Amino acid sequence: MNYYVGLSLAASSGMDSGVAVLDEDKNLILVDKLYTMNDVMFFFDNYPSIKYSKICVSLVWDRTMLEGKWRILSKPYQLVATNPLIPNRNGWTQRYSTRGCEYFRSLNEKGGEVNRFELYLTRQSMHLNSCYKERSPADCKFLQQTLRVEHGLDLPVNMMPMSQLEGIVGALLAMENAKNPGNIKIVSNFKGFDVIDVVNGLSSNLCCP
Repeated sequence: MNYYVGLSLAASSGMDSGVAVLDEDKNLILVDKLYTMNDVMFFFDNYPSIKYSKICVSLVWDRTMLEGKWRILSKPYQLVATNPLIPNRNGWTQRYSTRGCEYFRSLNEKGGEVNRFELYLTRQSMHLNSCYKERSPADCKFLQQTLRVEHGLDLPVNMMPMSQLEGIVGALLAMENAKNPGNIKIVSNFKGFDVIDVVNGLSSNLCCP
């Protein structure tokens, strides 16, 4: 049996990362919260089905980009890379962090299949985006209800942590990539990993249990 793992990786250990595992029948095998990269490494090092799993890891926003100096220097609305008056120091234009890239590459070497995904783009493509503020309690409740009602997942009624729900989104994307590769597009490449997304939402055979 194949398994589908989604990891919503946080920008730092001060925020919780969410991991979710689905089986072939869309049964939720495991959900958990992880914090440090050691927690992430411990989870996958002790995960017994790497060779039978498709893994999707979210891209990590680089939180050091949006600082005061960046906002001031970006006001001329000129591309930093082409404007000699605004040199690109300290990775001002780096949108995503490289957190965990080397370790995830080692999972590929162990026989797993690891892809990356842009969480908010994937939520929009799967019709899971809401009109509420991102990661607010209302947005969290909307995502949980949509996953439970529209996509047939057996989720509890009480509110789950947002990081775990985002991990479930990654697991659904991994399942779609395995079962319906024609509905998957490669958006970009980040540090040697394909960044994937769905083309027309989830296929019908994934939307119902």
